[in-house]
Parts: sequence; structure tokens; C-alpha cells
Amino acid sequence: MGIRTSMCASLAVIAACVAMDPVQAQTPVRVKNVVLVHGLYADGSSWAQVIPLLQKAGLNVTAVQNPTTSLADDVDATRRTLAQQDGPTVLVGHSYGGMVISEAGVDAKVSALVYVAARAPDAGEDYPALARTFTPAPAGKGLVWGSDGFGKLSEEAFIRDFAGDLDPAQARVYFALQQPIGRAVTTAKTTAAAWRTKPSWYVVSRQDRTIDPDFQRFMARRMNATTTEIDASHVSMISRPETIAQAILAAARAEPRP
Repeated sequence: MGIRTSMCASLAVIAACVAMDPVQAQTPVRVKNVVLVHGLYADGSSWAQVIPLLQKAGLNVTAVQNPTTSLADDVDATRRTLAQQDGPTVLVGHSYGGMVISEAGVDAKVSALVYVAARAPDAGEDYPALARTFTPAPAGKGLVWGSDGFGKLSEEAFIRDFAGDLDPAQARVYFALQQPIGRAVTTAKTTAAAWRTKPSWYVVSRQDRTIDPDFQRFMARRMNATTTEIDASHVSMISRPETIAQAILAAARAEPRP
């Protein structure tokens, strides 16, 4: 093999490696802070597959541990985390976490919002009523309330309808980490819709059995979000972390809105 052929082969290998790296920066990030907000039936560990990809790209990442007792409590937890950031921040929400970032995202530090198979109600909107205008998602039937007033998904619903594209053994690990939810969460309404003033990204899960995919598409269109669709269950940040990291990096690279 000649020197020229060898060099071309080496360059081809390098190009292929860059193409395979989902967090390889094509343009420098403009925002270095990312705050991740988990949804219901989960905790901060649900972001464990995404976090190292973002850290590899040089981002400062913090995952909020929501108490999931009430929307107000979860927004407060997110605001405390935002207060600890040292500059502009991309705020990311999964599932119910979309309500949290819609409320907390009006914070001046928030440069962009990323919704991952997430709720995105308008200010004061009745989210359950809006959801009923779309095909009911099967996961809701698996919500079981305890005598203490807190609810959890049954193991069957969790594995089949919440985390359906994970290996069952892996899904059971996340089932064991499930955070109980307070009843106040189910009737909460946001008082703000940060997506009306902040640049937004939305990742739709086509195989979602927790939030109807057409409902996700409706919310993404309404907020004029930069939208990606993937073949994934509701927990795409676990099953497709590279795609979720790409969406977050796109938000971190974006030109700030005047």
C-alpha cells in the first residue's frame, strides 16, 4: 500500500469514527450548562445513559431529583438547580418533566428547552382534558394508588407500557427506582409556558404507550419546536441516549434568541 493510499484509508477511518460519535461537535457549543428534569415513575437516574455523552462534549450537566409530590415542589427543585448554574442553561424535561420545564423555563438563565416525549401544556391549560382528545395511552391503566395517597405504575405496566423497548431485566431495575407520585401532580396546571418565548426542541417517541405519539406531535407543532422522531418507547433517553444527546447539543449550539 502506498503512502497516499494509506493516508486516504486513515482519513476514511477517522471520518467514519467522527460520523459514529453522536456527540462529536460540528460547531462549538454556545451554552455549557444543561439541567435535566425527570418525569413521573422515574428519578434522576433515568438520565444515566445521556449524561456521559453530554459530559464527553464538554457540558456541565446536573440532573434534578424531583420529589414528584406536587408540581410546585418539582418546580422549586428545578429552580434551585438553575440558581446553581453559572450562566446560560439548556433545560431538558422528560414526560411530566415537560410541565416542570414549561413553568421553570421562564428563568432568565434558560436559553433553550428540550422536550423528550414530554408534556407541554399552555399556561393554565387542563392537560388531562387535552390528553383525552387523543388516543388514550395504555400505561395510565397501570397506575395504582396506595392508602398513603401516593401512586406507582404496576410492574407489568412499567415493563410493557412505560419501558417497552428495554430488556425486561433492565426495565425491572428502573422499576425498582420508580419514584411514587403525589395526587396533587395529576390535577396540576402550569401558570407559564416558557416554550412561547424560548427556542424549543422536541423528540417524539413513535412507539410510546405512555403519551400518545400524535399528542406529542401536536404539542411539538404548537410550540414550533425543532422536532425529531425516533422509534422508541417512552423512555427514549434510556433506549436511544445518543439521539437525545444530539437534540440537547443542538440546543446548546443554537444562536441565542434576542
